[in-house]
Amino acid sequence: MATATSQSAPTQRIKMRLRKGDTVQVIAGKDKGKTGEVLRTLPNENRVIVEGVNMRTRHVKPTQEGESGRIVTEEASLHASNVMLYSTAKKVASRVELITEKDGSKKRRLKKTGEVID
Repeated sequence: MATATSQSAPTQRIKMRLRKGDTVQVIAGKDKGKTGEVLRTLPNENRVIVEGVNMRTRHVKPTQEGESGRIVTEEASLHASNVMLYSTAKKVASRVELITEKDGSKKRRLKKTGEVID
């Protein structure tokens, strides 16, 4: 008799207001106050990877016989709620609101500064 495999239910994708290339500021955690560019978004986990923030050290084994092992430093993901969009012009972090233009296109706007992002 075949045994049942335990599969977790697929996580629901969360609509994120952050996109690759956005400048964000970390608002919580050990890197609080740091700013950086979003390198990658992970909408299924509601996480983002920010350049130069939340650095982790990883020890890599040698893959080939003559090669030596090495230590790699790379960015780890942050929860999206721990970052906030950052205005480089006004040097302030702000929440985001979605606005609809007269032609029907949707844009993102910073609430504090009124700066339109898209």
